[in-house]
Amino acid sequence: MIVKNTEHNIAAFDVVCDAAEFEKALNEAYRKNKAKILVPGFRKGKAPRMVVEGMYGKDIFHEDAVDELAPEAYAFGVEQAGLRAVGRPSLTGFDVSDDKELTLSFTTAVWPEVTLGQYKGVEAVKQPVVVTDEEVEQEIARVQRRNARIASVERPAKDGDTAIIDYLGTVDGVPFDGGKDEGHGLVLGSGTFIPGFEEQVIGMAPGEEKDITVTFPTEYHAKELAGKEAVFHVKVNELKEEIVPELDDEFAKDVSEFDTLDEYRASVRERLEKSAQESADIDFQNALIEKAAENITADIPEGMIDDQLDNIVNEYDQNLRANGMSLETYLGYMGQNIASFRQSTRPAAERRVKIELLLDKVAAEEGVEVTDEDIEEAYAKAAEDYGVDLEVVKKAVSLDAVTGDIKSRRAAQIIFDSGVAVDPPAEEEAPAEEASAEETPAEEAPAASEEAAE
Repeated sequence: MIVKNTEHNIAAFDVVCDAAEFEKALNEAYRKNKAKILVPGFRKGKAPRMVVEGMYGKDIFHEDAVDELAPEAYAFGVEQAGLRAVGRPSLTGFDVSDDKELTLSFTTAVWPEVTLGQYKGVEAVKQPVVVTDEEVEQEIARVQRRNARIASVERPAKDGDTAIIDYLGTVDGVPFDGGKDEGHGLVLGSGTFIPGFEEQVIGMAPGEEKDITVTFPTEYHAKELAGKEAVFHVKVNELKEEIVPELDDEFAKDVSEFDTLDEYRASVRERLEKSAQESADIDFQNALIEKAAENITADIPEGMIDDQLDNIVNEYDQNLRANGMSLETYLGYMGQNIASFRQSTRPAAERRVKIELLLDKVAAEEGVEVTDEDIEEAYAKAAEDYGVDLEVVKKAVSLDAVTGDIKSRRAAQIIFDSGVAVDPPAEEEAPAEEASAEETPAEEAPAASEEAAE
């Protein structure tokens, strides 16, 4: 087999299938297609292959046979040639010799040669880790709310209460669709009802009834009600209050392993600082890697970028479908289509490819090795993270993928460990003559599409 290297890291090669392989594929193609072939004198699907070939031409099954053989032939050729193929391969042609040998011609993009620039000692901004007293108290307040209990109360309703109400709405004395409910739980102050409704329920006590007058917004979704005045007859059946626990040592014992509130508060600060430090480290590492990726030199084949574009499109589509919307629908709202979306996300795809090339080359340059124990640990962690059986993970994720992921993470750590952190630039005070701009904010510029893609 001869491998011909063309421009931009595209390799071309031929694979020869012997006559027996080709004949087997032809028979399979005949078997799959014979039911659709009509030959005079034979019932449909019953004509022998040689009769069909005699009537329609000896090459009638060639293309289907090629489709049958091509995937395995391509994989064989890549392995035999020692190619590191990327992107989508192409079958550029085929030829059948007089002795019935089949020659398949392929082209494929291959992993480019990469020249590293500076990847150690790269400088990047690292945000300082600061956790304020206010943030600590906000986190404790969230825990308080999670541990709150709900109790019925006999008093006038106030903001934050849940009022269990019956209501009947009318416009000009006539009830309207959707204007009636019983036992509805309304959180006062939530803003879920028509403006002005919840404010008028505040002050009502359990068992009390009254009429509430409101005006529907002019942009209300039900056009027949938009801008109209309505009267709701409301009865408060019950009031429920959220009672949060007192902030004391008993609270600390209930929600943690600590005996005092001061100890618990210190642990919350420590946890927030650790989380903030991890976030700052991740941002710092990403910044270092992006800078180092810009320093590489490589002739990147288009196939690698196209693969990353496919990944980005699929990620967006999956995320949107998880929220009940397809990518096509979303892009329609945004005045885009798949083609324009791919074009706008191309810079993000190029960055991903450069980072992939960088980490691969750093791992090779630094002699990063992966042991069998490393691989088993990675599989076990994935099984634990996704809550599936270990063997299922091993079947779903290839050994090459796991090995590559471990090498990339270790290469990223090498870049991180040698990175040089610099302080964020000091904020400059705006000139006095520009102060008035705060009163009339300019329209925000749209986010760069490549940033949105990430």
